[in-house]
Amino acid sequence: MKEEFISLNFLPLGQKAKVKMLTSEGTARRRMLDLGLALDTVVEALQKSPSGDPVAYNIRGAVIALRSEEASKVIVESL
Repeated sequence: MKEEFISLNFLPLGQKAKVKMLTSEGTARRRMLDLGLALDTVVEALQKSPSGDPVAYNIRGAVIALRSEEASKVIVESL
C-alpha cells in the first residue's frame, strides 16, 4: 500500500487523515499539540468558511478552525 502524505490544508472536505508530523516550531508547535494534533490523531476536514480560509476540522471530537498557513505545517496521511 502506497503512503500518501499531504499537508492538512490540502485535505478535501469530508476526508479523514492521520497526523504524521508537525513542521512548526516553538509556541506554534505547542499550540498544535494543545489542540490535539499529536502523532496518529485522526482529523477530518468539515467545512470551509465563505472566504475559504479558515477551515473547520474535527480533532478528537472537537471542531477547530485552522488557517491555511497553520494547517500547512501539519503533515497527514490520507485514510
